[in-house]
Amino acid sequence: MPTGSPPATVVRAACEAPLPESWRSALAAGEFRAPTGQRAVLTEVGPRARWTVVQLSDGRSRRAAVVEDAEPPRTLLTFTDPVEHQLLAADVSADGRWTAFAVLEGRTLDSPWSLYVQDAEGGMRRLARSALPGPLPQPVVRDGSVFWAQGTGKGRATIFTSPVRPPGSGDRAPAPRALHSGVIDAPFAAGALLAWREAGADGRSTKLSALSFATLRPAGLPGPLAALRDLRSPASDGATWAWIEDEADGGEPRLVVWRQGQSSPVARLSGAPAAEGLDQLRISGELITWRTPEAAYALDLRTSAYTRITPQYGYAQARAGTLAVAYNRDRTKGPGARSVIQVVRADRLPRLAKPRGCG
Repeated sequence: MPTGSPPATVVRAACEAPLPESWRSALAAGEFRAPTGQRAVLTEVGPRARWTVVQLSDGRSRRAAVVEDAEPPRTLLTFTDPVEHQLLAADVSADGRWTAFAVLEGRTLDSPWSLYVQDAEGGMRRLARSALPGPLPQPVVRDGSVFWAQGTGKGRATIFTSPVRPPGSGDRAPAPRALHSGVIDAPFAAGALLAWREAGADGRSTKLSALSFATLRPAGLPGPLAALRDLRSPASDGATWAWIEDEADGGEPRLVVWRQGQSSPVARLSGAPAAEGLDQLRISGELITWRTPEAAYALDLRTSAYTRITPQYGYAQARAGTLAVAYNRDRTKGPGARSVIQVVRADRLPRLAKPRGCG
């Protein structure tokens, strides 16, 4: 492990299990049915499957939409360019009223992007637009404000915040407030913290940093997290943290987990195929999901069992009591592929069975 990181002294390897029929049935029952003639792409899911944000296309138009419970999709924005523009990320306020979402205005990840916030009771405004290189926007909506990062030039970026509602009736919205600048990745919510990965003072390593949603000031990280260096793809739900650790001397990457109450991180998974090229970690209580170039997986921390959750390719998202899975039914990629989106209450899924012989 890189110098400066606390050792993952505990190795508790998880074991692969087949996708159980109970999970398969629950996922099938939670399949999202796109409107006739439209293709859906999953963007984000909300707590306990109360909402799902998707991109919908029909060959002539493309739009961002939010699906609340079993209601028909509610349009957030119809894109001016149905070919070039694509929905990047989204988040919704706890009361379901405000949706922040980012639109990439081109086919490549270095294209300009815009960030919007929409009021379900009427009205929408653009919070930011960026054409400079930097982290792709992943908006976080918390306590009446939106948080995001955008590039500011010379390899640096700034974390901004803006209220979802302009103060005062009819007042013009204030300029976004800058909270932190550096060589940083997009921030993510981790319980009461907004956390992110950034370059250390030496410029040669990376570390985790955080601020408090309550005070908007720098905040300490729990347990051994502040001493971590050179981790990748960190994720948290506030109680559980997970990241990818590259072993020294070019060894295989491994999935490492730390939970409140543990004295040190625990290495849970390494090696092909489940840990080969893994990224996009997400956490919901006892579940951790990730994707590889070939499939998406889920780890059940209660039993140390993990399972391949998509037939091929695709991705999965665990968040606040929700598990969402997306893949192409015919196992191909491209605009003509038939997409499948399944959204279920993760806290209602039975435990993954621990395989015999698993230590």
